[in-house]
Amino acid sequence: MDPFRTRRRHYKSARVRGKPNPDLISSRPVFDPQTPPPRRSPPCSDEPRRAAPMAVEGRRRVPLPLPPPTRRGKQQQQQGGERARRVQAGDALPLPIRHTNLIFSALFAASLAYLMRRWREKIRTSTPLHVVGLAEILAICGLVASLIYLLSFFGIAFVQSVVSNSDDEEEEEDFLIDSRAAGPVAAQATPPPAPAPCSLLGSACAAPKKMPEEDEEIVAEVVAGKIPSYVLETRLGDCRRAAGIRREALRRTTGREIRGLPLDGFDYASILGQCCELPVGYVQLPVGVAGPLVLDGERFYVPMATTEGCLVASTNRGCKAIAESGGATSVVLQDGMTRAPVARFPSARRAAELKGFLENPANFDTLAMVFNRSSRFARLQRVKCAVAGRNLYMRFSCSTGDAMGMNMVSKGVQNVLDYLQDDFPDMDVISISGNFCSDKKSAAVNWIEGRGKSVVCEAVIKEEVVKKVLKTNVQSLVELNVIKNLAGSAVAGALGGFNAHASNIVTAIFIATGQDPAQNVESSQCITMLEAVNDGKDLHISVTMPSIEVGTVGGGTQLASQSACLDLLGVKGANRESPGSNARLLAAVVAGAVLAGELSLISAQAAGHLVQSHMKYNRSSKDMSKVAS
Repeated sequence: MDPFRTRRRHYKSARVRGKPNPDLISSRPVFDPQTPPPRRSPPCSDEPRRAAPMAVEGRRRVPLPLPPPTRRGKQQQQQGGERARRVQAGDALPLPIRHTNLIFSALFAASLAYLMRRWREKIRTSTPLHVVGLAEILAICGLVASLIYLLSFFGIAFVQSVVSNSDDEEEEEDFLIDSRAAGPVAAQATPPPAPAPCSLLGSACAAPKKMPEEDEEIVAEVVAGKIPSYVLETRLGDCRRAAGIRREALRRTTGREIRGLPLDGFDYASILGQCCELPVGYVQLPVGVAGPLVLDGERFYVPMATTEGCLVASTNRGCKAIAESGGATSVVLQDGMTRAPVARFPSARRAAELKGFLENPANFDTLAMVFNRSSRFARLQRVKCAVAGRNLYMRFSCSTGDAMGMNMVSKGVQNVLDYLQDDFPDMDVISISGNFCSDKKSAAVNWIEGRGKSVVCEAVIKEEVVKKVLKTNVQSLVELNVIKNLAGSAVAGALGGFNAHASNIVTAIFIATGQDPAQNVESSQCITMLEAVNDGKDLHISVTMPSIEVGTVGGGTQLASQSACLDLLGVKGANRESPGSNARLLAAVVAGAVLAGELSLISAQAAGHLVQSHMKYNRSSKDMSKVAS
């Protein structure tokens, strides 16, 4: 008997007798133990709970039997079984894939060994190599066939994903056709729709999106430690899918949702093998634009990625003051990236001998020839050495084109070390980097010798601009700079920190343009100088930055957002006509932006407006912790 028809008859009889429906007043319905429990709505859902259909017999509640499976249900069960048994790409092979791999690997090794032995014999006996016998022909065919198989083997994962996707599409199409053919009967048998998720953003009741069964299995193996997380991209061949699986495994391991960290909307393939490992999402940062910055007769709009309020606005005010005074000028003093390996010798005398060899001008051409083989852009400039006991620190400096150049100079240094090993066999290379470079650390050697691009940027600010735009006067600015940036930094024992906030501007531009943010340490070394000129009416301001480390190719510069910011400045990619000019121009823009930022902040402090402006632009009345939770 149809349970739905029974329910309607009992409901009608109860209504005729003038009694309420027992199903509606029952707060604890009785269910059959074999009947699956009803689906519960989340606590935050407004949809009322649904009880299973119940037959009424007086005051006694009897559970109704489940309807028999329809034809469509049987088809879905069959399709579920077929879905569990996926078509594997390896099914096309006559043998199991592991046996096939072993056979072709052995064939490749045997064919290669046989051909090498035969060709060595021909060379010894002066026999032409093109004269081959039947065995050699078979060996060549086996080598080519096994090589083709082994190269194609890495594409099986891709073929498998294509086959799986096509199967899913066919199953979905069959399901849609079957639903249309079922008509009203299928509509009655369809279970009630799932309750709508909560409307509150980020609430705990929002159910996570269900993953495919295949991905669920991979997540379980990652959580169990059977599959290392770092091999997902290689095995799956889909960087976005790998990031999603890794993120779900992280959620199950830590129990934290990290819903505020976005996953979609990013090209994970663009960072594979060069920018970031084990990705689970990406961080969003706002990018502001300061400008126009009039520098060397050109106008630049400077992108700055930051979360500090007032920074872009302050830099923009400095750009306005510079532009209304005729602009700023810059000069790049030197351009050379450094790397300093450290080697240990049996005695200090032997270390001093190599020091004399490297610093001897007569040997420079030989060292440069060996060094420059690493790249068509790398050009050795000089070598400076330092001895500490029996340890020798060798600081190589070279030009690197439009790249920042750390990898380039490291390869050149390795070539020189290999060359020196022949004449100094007792040299023990401890590390390719001995911290005499010095990279990502505040060091006097960078402050004195320079690293990357050494830039000076200056401008003369007119008296009326100082009063109108900066709201102060020339004498107050000069006095504050001496007491704060020069004397105050000396009291603090600063190393290259004779400035107001150069690091603020450098870091914001570095993040926006894809530079290495950690190199902000040495790139922000800056001394700011202010003095009155033109009979004390106008203000001369300059910033000297000896180690700005930037590039326009490689690393994060190739990412879409960072590449767009470089394009905004007109320095995207390499300059083929004049290699290195784009990177030098970017360094000059960084120095110009620092000049604008220094001018504005010192003026705000001289006028007493710093706290007032930060309270206005760097304070938020919105409680973001509640929004993110």
